[in-house]
Amino acid sequence: MTVSDDALADFATQHRKLFVLTGAGCSTDSGIPDYRDANGDWKRPSPVTFQAFTGDDATRRRYWARSLIGWPTMANARPGAAHRALAQLEAVGRVGLLLTQNVDGLHDAAGSRATLDLHGRIDTVCCLSCATRTSRADLQVMLRARNPQWGTLEARAAPDGDADLDGLDFSAFDVPDCPRCGGMLKPDVVFFGESVPRDRVVAAFAALEAADAVLVAGSSLMVYSGYRFVQAAAAAGKPIAAVNLGRTRADDLLTLKVEQPVGDTLTRLAARWERSVPG
Repeated sequence: MTVSDDALADFATQHRKLFVLTGAGCSTDSGIPDYRDANGDWKRPSPVTFQAFTGDDATRRRYWARSLIGWPTMANARPGAAHRALAQLEAVGRVGLLLTQNVDGLHDAAGSRATLDLHGRIDTVCCLSCATRTSRADLQVMLRARNPQWGTLEARAAPDGDADLDGLDFSAFDVPDCPRCGGMLKPDVVFFGESVPRDRVVAAFAALEAADAVLVAGSSLMVYSGYRFVQAAAAAGKPIAAVNLGRTRADDLLTLKVEQPVGDTLTRLAARWERSVPG
């Protein structure tokens, strides 16, 4: 155990019920790229906004063409060390709520149950007209059937089921409508420019109020929808620890910061707590 490991273990010992907030750094070991560099700046152009997706046909065609190529990376991803470690910490009673900013569902796949997907799930598609929700895997079949010439293309995987597919003519890409009502289909995730559903925010703040402390794992907290929970914890006098490589938006609010790989660090923390639980 390193000095930083000991400090994090002491933090978890002193504050038994943790509100855990996770970000993209938890999923990079699973092959899902993150958005930001160590300074918290964008590595690539910022994601499409809700307004552009819903208001511009060309933007929507480009989105779904890139998603057709990028979806297999997301669909085939498996939980990494950070996901497994947090599930272990929940199993020994250390996690009150795991609030994830990720949309990949990997915390659930790892066995975490006290989870809340702040920004939704990319494996589900919703209709903006009738609110019907369907499987993203089923939509992939439809996209491939309607656009067979696109299915053979390859591109570098990008965050959240996207792919770096540019310089092509997307105008003929055939985007399906809702099979039920003919409405516009959208991934069931919160886009930039869109508000997080109020019930999720209320549930997260309730869990934060009941927690002893906050643990941030693999997030720069640059997006306000996640950062506000750390702000609220600081205002309430709750201790805050972060495991993250690089700068976070909340560095001046942290009680403890561990700048080590999140998967390895949490694995060591979980192993210590498993050993402390009577068999």
